[in-house]
Amino acid sequence: MTQQISSVLQLRQAGASPRLSPTSAECRRGELLHIIGPNGAGKSTLLARSAGLLAGEGEVYLAGTPLSQYTAADLAVRRAYLAQQQPPLALMPVFQYWQRHQPPLAEEFAVGKVVHFLAERLMLTDKLARPLTQLSGGEWQRVRLVAALLQIWPTVNPHARLLLLDEPTNSLDVAQQVALDALLSELCRLGITVVVCAHDLNHSAHHADRVWLLSEGALVANGETAEVMLPEVLSPVFGVAFQRHVVDGRNWIITRSA
Repeated sequence: MTQQISSVLQLRQAGASPRLSPTSAECRRGELLHIIGPNGAGKSTLLARSAGLLAGEGEVYLAGTPLSQYTAADLAVRRAYLAQQQPPLALMPVFQYWQRHQPPLAEEFAVGKVVHFLAERLMLTDKLARPLTQLSGGEWQRVRLVAALLQIWPTVNPHARLLLLDEPTNSLDVAQQVALDALLSELCRLGITVVVCAHDLNHSAHHADRVWLLSEGALVANGETAEVMLPEVLSPVFGVAFQRHVVDGRNWIITRSA
């Protein structure tokens, strides 16, 4: 986790009616932010609005500049976005799919090193020639993750600032999730801001620097993880009686027994 303070993502009364109320918040350089809330709370809408993929009221700023002032090409160089779901429509092999996501003008040897590094960490080195349509759900999710990471990896893209991930652990097993957590931590240490829509409350409690809590399209809590991941904050939003247990110095959020 990081203590760097310069703002990368700023929302100023940014909304997308009727799914997202006007929202003001910010995320700092090198920060790992989790967006949590019940199904239908507006998490994916907020992420898409932050990525510049959804129009609405207010303004979103990336590195101090309104998204509306970026061209599509400039925005693609500065941020990457992983949608919650995307079917593998093409017959192309994995390596060709990744080539389509490498930063423009990046040096070929450097890109190759990053691709090998990411493929190895996410356990895909034996899948490079496989057609996308022949991948399992977990393999396809990891291929998509490598593509998003490659797009903004700082050693091949010095202009990158932001990574936005919607439910990135979908279809991943425990080992793959641990590998992804390590990569995101490394990316944050390199100065990239990472914003994740998440469903696992304990995962957010253990990994996020900060948390945004949404309820019915409104931001109802925004702060350090320890300030937001509390039973008294979460229970009214999720409609579940939570309690907190501390095990080996870690907080765990569990449902209260009837």
